[in-house]
Amino acid sequence: MEKALAGIKIIDLSRLLTGPYCTMTLADLGADVIKVEVPGHGDDARLFGPFCNGESGYFMTLNRNKRSITLDLRVAAGQAVLKDLIKDADVVLENFTIGTMDKWGLGFEELRKINPKLIYASITGFGQYGPYAERVAFDAIAQAMGGLMSITGFPDTPTRVGTSLGDINAGNFMSIGILAALVQRGRTGTGQRIDISMQDCIFSILENAVVRYTMTGQNPSRIGSRHASVAPYDVFQASDGYVIIACANEATWQRLCKAMEKPELITDERFLLNDNRSTNIVELGRMINEWAGQFTMNEILLKLQHHAVPGAPILTIADLASDPHIEARNMLIEVEHPVAGKVRIPGNPIKLSASADCIERPAPVLGQHSEEILEQLGYSPERIAELQQNHII
Repeated sequence: MEKALAGIKIIDLSRLLTGPYCTMTLADLGADVIKVEVPGHGDDARLFGPFCNGESGYFMTLNRNKRSITLDLRVAAGQAVLKDLIKDADVVLENFTIGTMDKWGLGFEELRKINPKLIYASITGFGQYGPYAERVAFDAIAQAMGGLMSITGFPDTPTRVGTSLGDINAGNFMSIGILAALVQRGRTGTGQRIDISMQDCIFSILENAVVRYTMTGQNPSRIGSRHASVAPYDVFQASDGYVIIACANEATWQRLCKAMEKPELITDERFLLNDNRSTNIVELGRMINEWAGQFTMNEILLKLQHHAVPGAPILTIADLASDPHIEARNMLIEVEHPVAGKVRIPGNPIKLSASADCIERPAPVLGQHSEEILEQLGYSPERIAELQQNHII
């Protein structure tokens, strides 16, 4: 099967998580992603554990399917090599602080002179303009200033989401932006700049929290695992663990009452409609917990399934590593790393009927493809040796 993004060349100047996650997604779809790293040091993510034979599992998870070239962009010779890479590239992605690329003579206006079709993609904490644009941000900063932490956790303390959603969410939005820009370029023949702010991306996914404030004046607060507008929609304690039960409409609520063998609750005015249940959520939660505490998780799930009520156990990572559905979906794959050996990492969640999963190579070791990439640009062996001797690559 043909790869969905076959023939698309992406120059990835990004580090750590948000940019690399974006380009990993595009590489999984078939793009040729050339990862540019600092000579002798590489992406800082290479220093993050866990490690296997000295190689970072964190880095491996985010950089599969890519080729690595080392390049010192602080000096003119390194900048010249990058400009050669840009000549036939479709996309360049960077997540440096504002002004860094311009300082190196590699800003949008300069690179589009070399390649008018180039899509120039930038991810920063707060975007290319606005009062906070100069601020540096990491995932926790984006979660905090995007509003997510204010509604995550229990009332006593705000909580960062357990995965780096500030980074990953921005990476996903950047993937969408790049794909849209490629489609538009197909119509117009010209590239453009994409400006992604991590704060923007977090704020945009707050679901109904924003309109709850703008429409009612009530500032949303932290309410644990339950849903702010739908009830019951929460985690409940069984005799041997926890399950989540999600009733998103009246019919499902009525089926839950039957699963609990409490049909009288269907006509109870306290719980008659979703608004009533949301108002009386504390009492309703107590009643469901009293019921759930009499049964094991499996017993509860069987009752819920029998009555077509959405519910699930709280699975751990260890559970998922041996989960048959994860296996059937090819979501935990094994790659052969040249140093670390066989490593299992998450698979590609995008399933295309006309394109097979494209995870064909592990994350590269630092500078693994430098010579190969330069040879493809037409550099002579002598020129490559000179760049190596001067520590440009």
